[in-house]
Amino acid sequence: MPPTEPSAGQVPRDHGAASAYRHPVLLPPRLRPGDTIGIVLPAGPVRDPGRAEGGLRILRQMGYHVRLARIGPAGDYLAAPDRERIRSLHALWADEEVRGLMAMRGGYGCLRIADRLDLEFCRRHPRWLIGFSDLTVLHASLNRGAGLVTMHGPMVTTLGRTEKKDLQRLFALLAGEPAGPDSTGMEVLRPGIGRGRLTGGNLSCLVSMLGTPWEICWQDTIVLLEDTGEPMYRLDRMLTQLAAAGRLERPAGLLLGGFDHPSGDTLETIRLQEQVWKRVLELTPKADFPVWGNVPAGHGQRNAALPLGMEAEMNSLTGSLTLYPESCLRNR
Repeated sequence: MPPTEPSAGQVPRDHGAASAYRHPVLLPPRLRPGDTIGIVLPAGPVRDPGRAEGGLRILRQMGYHVRLARIGPAGDYLAAPDRERIRSLHALWADEEVRGLMAMRGGYGCLRIADRLDLEFCRRHPRWLIGFSDLTVLHASLNRGAGLVTMHGPMVTTLGRTEKKDLQRLFALLAGEPAGPDSTGMEVLRPGIGRGRLTGGNLSCLVSMLGTPWEICWQDTIVLLEDTGEPMYRLDRMLTQLAAAGRLERPAGLLLGGFDHPSGDTLETIRLQEQVWKRVLELTPKADFPVWGNVPAGHGQRNAALPLGMEAEMNSLTGSLTLYPESCLRNR
């Protein structure tokens, strides 16, 4: 059984500069219809019960059983106190009937419990962790500290607005059928071919992890960056900080996902995304790694799942992102 209150600081503090993972990378067991998915709340509380119920209904219609975390009471911006959130996550992870864990929603809170996550237990009992946004923190911790592949993809409260083809691909990936995201609409901002392990996620979370034990590997990896509701000056500040910290010097490639304008206006969002693309190229003038824009991953209707920790290749000639599950150990 996992500890009820794991001790802090279980990840060696190398501040994320190293490129090596600490364990051989392990794929969790396949997740198929008929299996049970545990629903966790490691960050914010449910704000829209209708969206939550709609997402649970979709999972059941697709043939999955769901098991909800026992958690509470909710606070202003946290689903429950830190101790309750990590306890409920460990409890579902330890449940032998649960084959994967999907976050109910993001928000904020994962950084507060990252030092309590029992990485050795998680590796000994591998499960899929599925989510995005604030879940970026837990993905990073499990990828590097436990050597587990995790899934950057829709959460329960976003399933209802996720395009059908992205939902189908998410569950195909979880069942062991690798396929790169649909390249329709993607922009090659800098050509090239790059191969490395997938990592990254929400830009705000990635910047908040700089200098911590949970910082991602930036060197020789393919890094996804996405964010929502941030004005350009804040995005510029975060990107500039990454460059000043040397984090944009040696990735194998950059995938720039969705960046939507705070106003929600479509034209303003297009303009904002183009500003982000321009700023990234300005900050990496001597780099030769590929950079793609408009990758369908993030907070919008398009949120193509990406198995973080798995090796992949960006090929700008074909516009394809190829996944290599054979680069991982398979836990059956």
